[in-house]
Amino acid sequence: MTATPRIAFIASQAAEAQRALSVLTGLHGQCDPESADVLVPLGGDGFMLQTLHRYGQLGKPVYGMKLGTVGFLMNHYRQDDPASGSDLLARIAAAEPAVLRPLEMRAETESGATIISLAYNEVALLRQTRQAAHLQIDLNGVTRLEELVADGVILSTAAGSTAYNFSAHGPILPLGAGVVALTPIAPFRPRRWRGAILRAETEVRFRVLDPYKRPVSVTADSHEVRDVVEVTIHESRERTVTLLFDAEHNLEERILSEQFVV
Repeated sequence: MTATPRIAFIASQAAEAQRALSVLTGLHGQCDPESADVLVPLGGDGFMLQTLHRYGQLGKPVYGMKLGTVGFLMNHYRQDDPASGSDLLARIAAAEPAVLRPLEMRAETESGATIISLAYNEVALLRQTRQAAHLQIDLNGVTRLEELVADGVILSTAAGSTAYNFSAHGPILPLGAGVVALTPIAPFRPRRWRGAILRAETEVRFRVLDPYKRPVSVTADSHEVRDVVEVTIHESRERTVTLLFDAEHNLEERILSEQFVV
């Protein structure tokens, strides 16, 4: 990154984010993402994920600022940024990086289509109707669970483990541990199965056992595919993304703090 980085500000449509965009581009200028040294999305976690999916292939570091309802992946937007002018540049220069590797999902549908998508948080299979999903789970080509009867199942990265995975009573994972969380959603059978923690390089395959009577959809972050018959997931071998965080609120500290909330 250059001494004075070229910044691409990217804002959600929320009024607050649009106001911040106007102020920040007035202070620091604006650069297109392809030519920028750093991307600065303004919004919430959902907008951060949209930014990663849209621009992740550029390989640029991303310093997000919270101007939305949720901001676990974002830094605080400080009102003194416009006043000081250089405060944002100093924060970016001192920020600590967190290198994330997304999950790569390959979904096969009833119609024979194949859809490939990335997930920085999680891949979730969900029942499409009132009837529970029946899923077989294979790990590295070996069947580990002949039949899971549940509302669905989640495979989560460490960065996403505090989100949907945690809401489904899955474990919070430390960054850098090289593991992912496999978490059932409202399991009926096996009734006491709590899921598993797997090595990140494990290839996980879900087979929908009765796709016509019990249809299942899959969502990779916000990208939904309906009527799937088989979903294969593994950690991406090519794609990484670097998020930048203020030192006092780095991602590792946030994940750790989530485990000691009383």
